[in-house]
Amino acid sequence: MDHQSQSPTAELKPKPGDAYVQSFARGLEVIRSFSAAAPRQTLTEVAARTGLTRAGARRILLTLQALGYVESDGKLFTLTPRILDLGFAYLSSMPMWEVAEPLMEHLVEEVKESCSAAVLEGSDIVYVLRVSTRKIMRNTLGIGSRLPAYCTSMGRMLLAGLSDEEVLRLLSAAPLPARTRHTLTDPEAVLARVQQARRQGWCLVNQELEEGLVSMAAPVVDRAGRVIASINISGQVNRTSARVMQETMLAPLRAAAREISGRLTRA
Repeated sequence: MDHQSQSPTAELKPKPGDAYVQSFARGLEVIRSFSAAAPRQTLTEVAARTGLTRAGARRILLTLQALGYVESDGKLFTLTPRILDLGFAYLSSMPMWEVAEPLMEHLVEEVKESCSAAVLEGSDIVYVLRVSTRKIMRNTLGIGSRLPAYCTSMGRMLLAGLSDEEVLRLLSAAPLPARTRHTLTDPEAVLARVQQARRQGWCLVNQELEEGLVSMAAPVVDRAGRVIASINISGQVNRTSARVMQETMLAPLRAAAREISGRLTRA
């Protein structure tokens, strides 16, 4: 499964202004051009993926190489592990993850299913924490993995923190492909599920992202009650049906989400 996605649409990006450093923005675009589908790229490929000239792409790549974020064999460029420093800087600056991890570990011990945390970025969710069971699952995700918000439980829970107008704007910005035969692809239909998640305070998605995968999410909120993240439980329907997950795991999931939220307000 490809967990990478395209950059947010141009209409969702900030407009250049006096405080906008274009060269820095272009450097980030070069970094983001690397993905699971394109882990090694030539200069020409980087230029094509970013819309830069070859000369512009070359200057940025050589700068990143000098800083240790990119390496090259003379033809192909690849990111180095040092690029992880950028992500870990975000994680280490947020007290939530230190608060959430032990509570998520306890939840996994209790329900015997994997638990993850994600935040919303554009129309995608980005995984920021994951505690897995020892069961072998086809859906292997790690920190930094991206998935579409419209067909995931954490995504719909995070969208529930936005206004209906914002949700429809995000859902209408790009096509909503059917990941499985169960996937809702109509923006209005997805919005209805987002509204349901907002009303009830939790969300269950049954095999819309991947056949056989069921997940259930609850929100993590800040002092003002705004949804800042979501945690979920995920499993395989051949051992845990959607009904069983809701009946036996919803209460501990919501309790964990409330405890994380409560500890954040006291942090």
